[in-house]
Amino acid sequence: MRSKHQISTLFLIAFFLFILGCCASPRKNTRSHRPCKELVFYFHDIIYNGKNFKNATSAIVGAPAWGNHTILANNNHFGNVVVFDDPITLDNNLHSPPVGRAQGLYIYDKKEIFTSWLAFSFVFNSTAHKGSINFAGADPLMNKTRDISVIGGTGDFFMTRGVATLMTDAFEGEVYFRLRVDIKFYECW
Repeated sequence: MRSKHQISTLFLIAFFLFILGCCASPRKNTRSHRPCKELVFYFHDIIYNGKNFKNATSAIVGAPAWGNHTILANNNHFGNVVVFDDPITLDNNLHSPPVGRAQGLYIYDKKEIFTSWLAFSFVFNSTAHKGSINFAGADPLMNKTRDISVIGGTGDFFMTRGVATLMTDAFEGEVYFRLRVDIKFYECW
């Protein structure tokens, strides 16, 4: 009888020590809250306005009934769909050598405020980078900085995920704008 009591007591002590060991030692967080990689690029968008075909890097491909395909619609451009193939540079100079292309679309999606929704890729094929980085998200244009999701990539950026902070670096009417894109990857392979 005494040996059963000793075994039960030892089991109970071992169980409590196990529980204390699990609770007392801090758990390691499997995800880091620091970026595993950071990059900064600029992309330059020159929208086709009916006169600048040679320099244009984007075009209106969808417009509301009251709009047309060479002038952005009134009411905060609501309803316009624009596709783009913009040069990416390492600095804010449009004439710097491009390191890749920003390819995708933006949709002006609200009448009340100036905002859009973006879906695009940075496509690289240079000695520094090969592959693509894919982005998607809302872009409330009136905010100084906006965050959109990095939803994946290929090549050097295989399966990367993170956040890209956008900032309008230059704006010239409805023909040209430049975005600074500060990319922070939180998952790198």
